[in-house]
Amino acid sequence: MDREKLHRLLRLGLEKGASDIHFQVGYLPLYRFNGDLVELRYKVLAPSDTEAVARMLLDTDPRQGALEWNEVDLAYELPGEGRFRVNISRQRRFYNIVLRVIPPQIRTFEELNLPGVLRDIAQLTRGYVLVTGATGQGKSTTLATMIQEVNRTRKAKIVTVEDPIEFVFTHDKSIITQREVGTDTKSFPEALRAAMRQDPDVIMVGEMRDLETVDTSLKAAETGHLVFSTIHTNDVVSTISRLVSFFPTEEQLQVRTRLAENLKAVVSLRLLVNKKENARVPAVEVMRTTRTIQECIKDPARTGELVEFMGRGRSEKMQTFDQHLFDLVRANKISVETAVAAASNPTDFQTRLSLEGAVDVGGSPMEEPSIGRLEIETDERF
Repeated sequence: MDREKLHRLLRLGLEKGASDIHFQVGYLPLYRFNGDLVELRYKVLAPSDTEAVARMLLDTDPRQGALEWNEVDLAYELPGEGRFRVNISRQRRFYNIVLRVIPPQIRTFEELNLPGVLRDIAQLTRGYVLVTGATGQGKSTTLATMIQEVNRTRKAKIVTVEDPIEFVFTHDKSIITQREVGTDTKSFPEALRAAMRQDPDVIMVGEMRDLETVDTSLKAAETGHLVFSTIHTNDVVSTISRLVSFFPTEEQLQVRTRLAENLKAVVSLRLLVNKKENARVPAVEVMRTTRTIQECIKDPARTGELVEFMGRGRSEKMQTFDQHLFDLVRANKISVETAVAAASNPTDFQTRLSLEGAVDVGGSPMEEPSIGRLEIETDERF
């Protein structure tokens, strides 16, 4: 495979609206649409194909010898057309490549169907804010929208530390410095320590991966900065538990106190099939700090109560996943089956639907849009 052919494959993904593109030995090229993998009628990829793709993607990366690593993350750009987050890894001695499509424009909260409270959270001036969810649930896109809201609305110095840089920001009212791990800095903790000496108002860390990154980011929040980041957890309660678990047992109560004092919001995401459109819609759980929430974070025996108090906190613009799922069903944006499958407590969720007359949960199954096993036809470019 040559570069021209690779670029044609990438352009096809951009044109069709794919979220991810996969190159793996023994398979046709695969594109992901709204959660489903779809094959391109091209050819089954040989080891020489994926190695060629890996080498071409790494051509522009300054890290010499990166192809010899077991895995590497980087960004790749088709100038004027699109940008991709790339992961290259080895499996059974062969190269496996996945490219995540980065939208060319940073979308608004409205375009992403995100609740307005996220705009309020972006207007905080200090503290710790986390966006959570599984892989591919929209964490990076949501975080970029929140940073763009800061950029658009106030004069601030913003420093981002990413691996790799995904969305490229253009200065608006803010000054933005974007640093990439492996290119501009050795690690997240090192870049965070440097960032605190760069007179920042806002620091964005791509991901909470280890104890040192969590500890350093908390110190940044404790010293008066607004710190945004992401973490791979499914909901608010598991986020608190995960953050605490990074630390030794003897430090965990102190860490809970630090989190209670500095964690201002947690936004957890799940992308679901939209009932009416060939797209996905986010279900969003939102926790904001109140005195009661702080007590639940401090006390490990009460952390599970966070769901109850988020559910009672709609006046503070908090909501649980199941509350938002109910709203999405009422708005006819997702099917009952989709909502029940995504609910944190499916039995209670079905009972509420039935009691409140939102839907007939005993009726016939509701259809969901699906690409199924459709294949993308190749064209004259291939």
